[in-house]
Amino acid sequence: MASTKRPIGLLCLDTHFAKPPGHIRNEESLPFSLRKEVVKGATIAELLERPSLEFFEPFLKAARNLEQEGCCAITGSCGFMALFQRELSNEVSIPVFASSLIQIPLMHQLSGLRGKVGVITARKEALTEAHFEAVGAAATPVAVAGMETQPEFSEVILQSKRVDIDADKLGSELVAVGRALLEEHPDVTSIVLECTDLPPYAHLLQSALGLPIADLTTLATMAHSIAAREPYQGGTCYT
Repeated sequence: MASTKRPIGLLCLDTHFAKPPGHIRNEESLPFSLRKEVVKGATIAELLERPSLEFFEPFLKAARNLEQEGCCAITGSCGFMALFQRELSNEVSIPVFASSLIQIPLMHQLSGLRGKVGVITARKEALTEAHFEAVGAAATPVAVAGMETQPEFSEVILQSKRVDIDADKLGSELVAVGRALLEEHPDVTSIVLECTDLPPYAHLLQSALGLPIADLTTLATMAHSIAAREPYQGGTCYT
């Protein structure tokens, strides 16, 4: 049962397609509560194509609201919010993790600084050096692959042609993109999923590639445990 204490605040894009377990907006994905704030009219396409501070101003207001409502930390429902990590952090006094991309340096450390961190994103051409710089990952070697050419992902997530997702198809598409990434970059030692719509299928990707996989759900779990500490249960151990 999810805790009702100190929720994480979630800045949400205005999307209506299905969010299966594993998606940050599905409250069954996490062992704690969420407080969602949907920014009306803010779509994935606009965030990818019009990533200006003017466009992002309503998100800053929403972040202030979430802090006032008692959230212990704030995150977003799209990895491309990485571009505004500093602006969001300056707007509130609680921890902010705008994007799963924050984990890129950590994943490189976990791999002994070997090879590259693979990044699978919604649209490759939209993910720029500015996004990596904004989350402190500019110096980490990465290899990027995009989901934009995959039919199921593109039709539902990028084009909003329908709201239902064929999980088998999308999972297969993610695995195909991951395998192609490793064929092109065999030195990839771990993967970060930029897109918040991909974590429901991360277990399939890991099974196929045998690599550590990080995403926004893994980051949110860690961030909540940092920002909302609770007493440990059980007895003392001496071994």
